[in-house]
Amino acid sequence: MADGTGARLAPYHKAETAAAMNVAADGAAPAGGSDYARIGRVLDLLAETFPDQPSLAELSAHLGLSEFHFQRLFLRWVGVSPKKFLQHLTLAEAKRRLRASHSVLDAAYSAGLSGPGRLHDLFVAVEAVTPGEFKAHGAGLTIRYGFHDSPFGDCLLMATPRGICGLGFVADGDRPAALAKLSRGWERAEFRADAAATEEFVPRIFAPPDQADARGAAPIRLLLRGSRFQLKVWQALLEIPQGGLATYQDIARRLGLPPGAARAVGNANGANPVSWLIPCHRVIRKSGALGGYGWGLGRKMAMIGWEAEATGRAAQET
Repeated sequence: MADGTGARLAPYHKAETAAAMNVAADGAAPAGGSDYARIGRVLDLLAETFPDQPSLAELSAHLGLSEFHFQRLFLRWVGVSPKKFLQHLTLAEAKRRLRASHSVLDAAYSAGLSGPGRLHDLFVAVEAVTPGEFKAHGAGLTIRYGFHDSPFGDCLLMATPRGICGLGFVADGDRPAALAKLSRGWERAEFRADAAATEEFVPRIFAPPDQADARGAAPIRLLLRGSRFQLKVWQALLEIPQGGLATYQDIARRLGLPPGAARAVGNANGANPVSWLIPCHRVIRKSGALGGYGWGLGRKMAMIGWEAEATGRAAQET
């Protein structure tokens, strides 16, 4: 199927097909980060073509899988069919969720509460570095880091004795590039590869909304390095409800800034060092378009769709 620029679905290669066909005898794929790795190419494609609503046949052909195997793989990863996942990502649905999020956010803000983010209030405790520590670029600080499977592919987690200071994702298998990106600002710190020290956080960080109890009672502490403006934007991001969306203009308004400050908000949003925990993926353009994402637009789309479905299941169960 062609997108708006005339591009078409890229043909798959036999080597890619062999890797994608690494499934169990019943056609099901193992759960976990490997699922994301297999369908990551499809998600990148969908980020460009989802307004055209590509068919199951076209998506499965892109991976060289039968429709049956592709559907099983997709269901195993996200818990919903590709068709329903696409419905979560249409412009009409994005605009509907923006309107719904506005009403929830406005009610909370007018009452002086962080109601929409109350789960995050319990789940995340934020500490900012002091001005002196900001200038020191991590001198005297030990940062342990590890790479782990996540629902959105290979992730990098960086932690200090005072809290997590970095969470990002690996693109194209390039772990050194991910580490270099998250290490900016901490150049004088001592870095130690220690996946055992960071692994304990992973199940709690990526527990879906309908399994919130799995996160435990103790909050996960974050140690953030940023300007005062960036810290204010990141705090505002924590108040966007799970499964909800906001625009850059919404965040500017929340901070008492004029609409023209949306660009500055966008820059601060993009500088977020702790992706997912501080949900910069929930900010989109006022048109309903997804906008950009430093870890890949396909990954942002996956996060939005994953949260929408998990939040919907939680609401139905309640």
